[in-house]
Amino acid sequence: MRHLLSTEGLRREQAEALLDTAASMEQALTGRAVRKLPTLRGRTVVTLFYENSTRTRVSFEVAGKWMSADTINVSASGSSVGKGESLRDTASTLAAAGADAIVVRHPASGAPHRIAGWLDRVGHSHTDGHVAVVNAGDGTHEHPTQALLDAATLRKRLGTDLTGRRVAVVGDVLHSRVARSNAHLLATLGAEVTLVAPPTLLPAGVDAWPVTVTHDLDAHLATGPDAVMMLRVQAERMHGGFFPSAREYAVRFGLNQRRADTLPDHAVVLHPGPAVRGMEIASSVADSDRAAIGEQVTAGVHVRMAVLYHLLAGEDVA
Repeated sequence: MRHLLSTEGLRREQAEALLDTAASMEQALTGRAVRKLPTLRGRTVVTLFYENSTRTRVSFEVAGKWMSADTINVSASGSSVGKGESLRDTASTLAAAGADAIVVRHPASGAPHRIAGWLDRVGHSHTDGHVAVVNAGDGTHEHPTQALLDAATLRKRLGTDLTGRRVAVVGDVLHSRVARSNAHLLATLGAEVTLVAPPTLLPAGVDAWPVTVTHDLDAHLATGPDAVMMLRVQAERMHGGFFPSAREYAVRFGLNQRRADTLPDHAVVLHPGPAVRGMEIASSVADSDRAAIGEQVTAGVHVRMAVLYHLLAGEDVA
């Protein structure tokens, strides 16, 4: 695996190897007074973010630091991008400066794929001539490490084999790169995924995804899913009315306490954050033992450690 750009096409053995490594990373760090492994000493990880982020950016930085890599953060607002530098020139500059991995978040779907293609043709890394590219979220396309950390969280709550587990993904599927990545990854891991959303918040071509679709949240919850993954309503990407009001959205698609009480005792609630409480999810549910929102953030560090390890330390997960 040279890059991690998507969960679509990721084989089950590859995904499970990454998740197993993430679990090993967590175990290796447990109880250590100093959370530091020498694994990536001498390697340089650059985060190149063209969109705001807290969880993803911080967890990649922490993941790199905990494996002794040198980590550098570059944001579009504080770089030569503000002077008109192109994406290609920015990526080439970072590679030529010694980056071994570039973690990219970009509002345009496909941007990390373009960077990976450009760098593969020229090669820059001072160590082996290869610069790994990790997609940290591109437009409405994919967010593969978020899906991996969601799967890691589900494995901790439900067991390592997700075969046959039933996961409901609820909300703004249209604008969610998290939903697409989870749909492909969870299906690869053997889970059954159901998208629950208003028709206006489903993307064209969703029929080709490995999922089933419904518009009735209460009816689906009555079937007893093992997990409910609430999505963020991405108002910043909406140019028009996709639902009548926040109140109506909450009534039809919000996970309130009444709905959470209908879930099986073992069922887990996820949210990629940041959550809009009272609309997408009730505070009483988000703060309950059923919710694994904090565990998702913690799992994000271990999953990103695993990804960087496999990409930079030469461990082939093929």
